[in-house]
Amino acid sequence: MTTLYDTIQQLRAELTSFHLTRRERAAIKAELAAAIARQAERDRAADEEAPA
Repeated sequence: MTTLYDTIQQLRAELTSFHLTRRERAAIKAELAAAIARQAERDRAADEEAPA
C-alpha cells in the first residue's frame, strides 16, 4: 500500500521527466497539489488531536 507521502514523492519525481507533454505535466501538477492539500489536512487534524 502506497502512503500519501510516497505518492507525493512519486509525483514530484515524475515532474522531473523531460518526456511529458504539457497536458501530462499539468495533470501531474494538479494531482500533486491535491495530494499536498490532503496531507496538510491530515497534518492539521493530527495537530488538533495532539495533547497540548
